[in-house]
Amino acid sequence: MAHQHRMRVFKLLMKRGPSGLPAGEIGDRVGISRSSASFHLTQMERAGLLRSRRVHRNVFYAVDLEGMRKLIAYLTEDCCDGHPEVCGSLVTGMPIPACGEGVE
Repeated sequence: MAHQHRMRVFKLLMKRGPSGLPAGEIGDRVGISRSSASFHLTQMERAGLLRSRRVHRNVFYAVDLEGMRKLIAYLTEDCCDGHPEVCGSLVTGMPIPACGEGVE
């Protein structure tokens, strides 16, 4: 996620929800070549942030919501030196938006 293209892809796919988008369209919308998009999508899928499915000749990618939840939990597990109440709703009981809700 440290790469700007990966963050843009992730935000795009969060907006799209569970239906996802074909790999080529993701590259077009993010403004990167299809080969670059394929590379980043593969890496994000390996990291458990995306899932893919084949429909005829197209590979569709969508956010893996469970993978996203695991990442958020990992990043916040040591929040505020063991005092998660300091972080407020970020850590304690923040609902994860449903696919596409509340994501810019």
